[in-house]
Amino acid sequence: MHAHSIDDWRHEHVFLGADHARNERRSWAVVALCGAMMAAEIVGGLLSGSMALIADGLHMSTHAGALVIAACAYAYARRHARDERFAFGTGKLGELAAFSSAIVLAMIALLIGYESVLRLFHPVAIAFREAIPIAALGLAVNLVSAWLLRDDHDHGHDHDRGHHHEHGHQDLNLRAAYIHVVADAAVSVLALAGLSAAYLLGFVWMDPAMGIVGALVIANWSWGLLRAAGAVLLDMRTEGGLAQQIRDRLEDGDDRIADLHIWRVGPGHHAALVSLVCDRPEPPQAYKARLAGIAGLSHLTVEVQPCPGPHPEMTGTR
Repeated sequence: MHAHSIDDWRHEHVFLGADHARNERRSWAVVALCGAMMAAEIVGGLLSGSMALIADGLHMSTHAGALVIAACAYAYARRHARDERFAFGTGKLGELAAFSSAIVLAMIALLIGYESVLRLFHPVAIAFREAIPIAALGLAVNLVSAWLLRDDHDHGHDHDRGHHHEHGHQDLNLRAAYIHVVADAAVSVLALAGLSAAYLLGFVWMDPAMGIVGALVIANWSWGLLRAAGAVLLDMRTEGGLAQQIRDRLEDGDDRIADLHIWRVGPGHHAALVSLVCDRPEPPQAYKARLAGIAGLSHLTVEVQPCPGPHPEMTGTR
């Protein structure tokens, strides 16, 4: 039993994104904005007897609910960041929220598509003077929400660093919230186009036709978000050059990597498990030193095995 402290070898498993606190504040701000808009439309619709206002308010409630999921995920991940029950921290909670939001988006797309197809074959009377201002107001609210949820780092990367650097740092929870408000904004734009064409030109079919287009666009965004979040939740290896950087630094001479596992544990954070076979093994810390400074590599475990032959010196694991 060692008498000295091993605190120098301990480390935390806090893998929250660099902008976690900022993104949490922005999410709650958008929840408040959408919630106020939703309440105003539903109350206004009930007082005025306008079904268009009530319908838009209920539609806004679905997006507000998804945004609440995003905001609560940020809060829970922050509060339980050092909870030892989470083996690799709470950094991936955002991906779980994003996956849930993608399912909500898919359901919204199905509902919009279903209602639009029904109205295409069975047109209903449209109160244009109410519907057009509501769509315009909804568009304004969603544009403000999208501005609040923008990711300041989306286009700030050096493209020479590759696909991994761009997407490995992406906060999928924020992206899911952003897609919700952008999807609502897209529906508002299409609704304005369809309503204007129906009102000015008499093309009543344009309103449900734009709804079908909007449903297809939202379904496509939902599928992309499902794939991205699902890949992280299933610990799929991230694309890009992280694996190659590790190989370039460790495979020196006859040393070879026998096993390499890389997975994302949070926005901008990756864990790696490396098994090396070496002619003249060194302590694991020596190999860790070679990997120091690799962006996004936050948790590293190195196993070293001697190659059968004339140089079986030592093994080490951590």
